[in-house]
Amino acid sequence: MKKIFLYILAGSLCFSACKKDDDVSTYVEPEDINTQNTYDDQAIKKFMDENYLDAQGNIKAFSSTDTSDDTEKKLSELNPVTLPSGTIYIVRNGAQPSPADEQVIGSTDILKVMMKATTYLAINTDGQSSFTAATDFMNTINGTGIPAVDPKFYYTAPNDPLITNATTDAAKQRSYYEIEGFSEALQKFKAFNNYATELPYNLQGVIIVPSRAAFARDPYFPYNYPGYSQVISLRNKTFVFNFQVYNRTTRP
Repeated sequence: MKKIFLYILAGSLCFSACKKDDDVSTYVEPEDINTQNTYDDQAIKKFMDENYLDAQGNIKAFSSTDTSDDTEKKLSELNPVTLPSGTIYIVRNGAQPSPADEQVIGSTDILKVMMKATTYLAINTDGQSSFTAATDFMNTINGTGIPAVDPKFYYTAPNDPLITNATTDAAKQRSYYEIEGFSEALQKFKAFNNYATELPYNLQGVIIVPSRAAFARDPYFPYNYPGYSQVISLRNKTFVFNFQVYNRTTRP
């Protein structure tokens, strides 16, 4: 009887894994980009209802079996703000720099950021939109533990070699590198004044960028993903950023 149960369990796990793969492989890009935008918005709403922030500000999914998170507030209950671009940001209470320590983040600043950024594809199945194909875009929290410095997707200077040495018209544009919604929303936060890297991180909040405020269906820089042997598509992808800005300096 035990063997039968194990076979059933193994079969169900295989079915679940295969189903996730099928979700991506059977995805058909909507001809009308507005349809994808609707999928994004609906999936974002579902995501914010199904996740919360832990004691260090990490995004966590509610458990269906563990009651310890029952008193946690959904992301959707943490006063999310939606910008005209559709980008959503959440400022985490108690995790911001003090007035004496805070620094205004400029649009062209060099930033030092501790971050976990994940991309998702919003799909619609039987009339219900949700995220699938979660992929790390940047993860200094579970990776190196060292904050990233001057990420190109925040700002890429016109004199950056990536632009000046570009060989295609698309690669000569800042929009080829930058995630517009992220840059826009991050400036709603304040940076710390050289937060010590030896201190435990305390993430300041969340930024959710729908595909229309990221790369949508435009050409983009082939960012490399840690742990992957090939570049993964950012077409139609929504980005979720979980971060703390340790410092900012004025770009020379």
